Amino acid sequence: MNVSEQLLKILQDEGVKHIFGVAGDALNPLVDAIGKQDIIEWIGVNHEGNASYAAFAQGELNGNFGVCASTVGPGALHLINGLYNAKKERSPVIAITGQIPIEHLGTNYHQEADLKKIYDDVCKYQAIIRSPEEAPRVILRAIRIAVNHQCVCRIELPADIAQMKAENKDYVHTVFRSNSNIIPSQEELNSAAKLINESEKIGILAGVGCREARDEVVRFSEMLKAPITHTLRASDVFDHKMENVVGLTGLIGNPSGYQAVMDCDLLIMLGTDFPYTDFLPENTKTIQVDLRPENIGNRTSVVLGLHSDIKSTITSLTGLCEEKQDDRFVKELTEKFRDWKTSNNQKADPSSDMEPLHPHIFAKGVSDIASDDAIFTIDTGTAAIWASNFMNFHADRRIIGSFNHGSMAVGLPAAIGAQLQFPNREVWGLIGDGAFNMSLQDFSTAVNNNLPIKIIVFNNSQLGFVKIEMEEAGLAPNFDALKVDNFNFAEYAKLCGGDGVKVEHAKDIMSAIQEAKRSTKPFIIDAVVTNAELSLPPKIGFEEAKGFGISKIKEIFRAFNGEKEQWENIKQEIEAYFD
Repeated sequence: MNVSEQLLKILQDEGVKHIFGVAGDALNPLVDAIGKQDIIEWIGVNHEGNASYAAFAQGELNGNFGVCASTVGPGALHLINGLYNAKKERSPVIAITGQIPIEHLGTNYHQEADLKKIYDDVCKYQAIIRSPEEAPRVILRAIRIAVNHQCVCRIELPADIAQMKAENKDYVHTVFRSNSNIIPSQEELNSAAKLINESEKIGILAGVGCREARDEVVRFSEMLKAPITHTLRASDVFDHKMENVVGLTGLIGNPSGYQAVMDCDLLIMLGTDFPYTDFLPENTKTIQVDLRPENIGNRTSVVLGLHSDIKSTITSLTGLCEEKQDDRFVKELTEKFRDWKTSNNQKADPSSDMEPLHPHIFAKGVSDIASDDAIFTIDTGTAAIWASNFMNFHADRRIIGSFNHGSMAVGLPAAIGAQLQFPNREVWGLIGDGAFNMSLQDFSTAVNNNLPIKIIVFNNSQLGFVKIEMEEAGLAPNFDALKVDNFNFAEYAKLCGGDGVKVEHAKDIMSAIQEAKRSTKPFIIDAVVTNAELSLPPKIGFEEAKGFGISKIKEIFRAFNGEKEQWENIKQEIEAYFD
């Protein structure tokens, strides 16, 4: 057994099934070892960035860790963006990178790069192998840190060491994985219960840290008559049919979710490091519960912080708090949320036949038709707006994306990683055309691996979210910079060996979604949608209103001066608003 085979054996023993990457020089001994066994499958991709996004998806979904790999220098650099996404989403990923032979390090050798320095910010730990003797120790340490801290770690395997005889085989053992609960002191719990019992209007802001405590949080909210506002990442934890759930707050939130946070007299933040301080109250008493103590007080001042997992704290508080009788606050907001959902359902009715089409009709259609355990990969941009506002992630549905890193091009490779991990579940990707153009080279990877992923490309020939950002800043959109030149994505799918359909008329939307659902091949719905759909936050301050107003004045002025694109944009926005 050489060092590469030893590394592979450790990964096998830890339950790894796939390694995503691009083969090459320093990585070849590992790829050779993979070819000699049938437990771990090498998934060759067309770009290393897509490999790291696919590994992120598996680390996020499978209760284990994802693995991606690249060769030296340039290949290792391509992994970075997807690994930053894994870091920000707290998804455990092991990145294996090659390195030039040790004798050449520090000599400006061909493709030499200081990967330790480059990866310092993205990795919690780097296992830089410099001898066969230390290899198993640092490899196991990297895995131990990745799974217990939910983070990214890197294993650096120089080309010469990769083929050396493995040493310290007796040291290899099963990686320790902590299942411990962290519980606050009784004094802290009593203080929290006192604050809760003294408060009249309580709001809960719940994040993805509540995933293992969903039922407990819902029962707690019912006892306190407290509305639950959730973060985007927690959309598949607290679905929109649940008792007391009133939606999201933040830039893509809704009015009831925003009011539940801003109008309460006690805010309880559970398992979230919600970053948008403009959507957090300034003078409201706040209790924050988090497994990571560095998050407590990170975004807003708190009167009490509890370092704990959510289930332990909520279970303890349920026995200490008094049941509230006044339900006017939660009742008002749940009714307002119900009205908002009804209004959205009407907007997303397929009978709305304005062309180009409304994008949210596709999102609502997928939500209605997809299976109860479907996985949705949501790309960054307006796709996230349509998904969060017009879809319901109930039952065993899951959503993943680049919700904290905010990187485009996560949707397709994450769908590949998810479908490989869960071959019997539906996997849907909701992706803007700009993001899809960044990663479409690996649609062929889905074809080569017979993955029946279903991709909806919102084709508006524009970087739609960037347009919104420009308008908010008071700028007239530069349509030359925002333009996305697209070809027929459905025909591209067929060219790759998959299937697809282009949809330009409302009457064809639902049949296209049904066709994608039934397809046994990778499938693309090329959804031709308007680029003029407006999406406004639940609270528009003076600066935002001023920015949009100035932007529209500039657009009108430039339209009068003969800029055709400005006229077309204004026309489409008016049609979309009044449709």
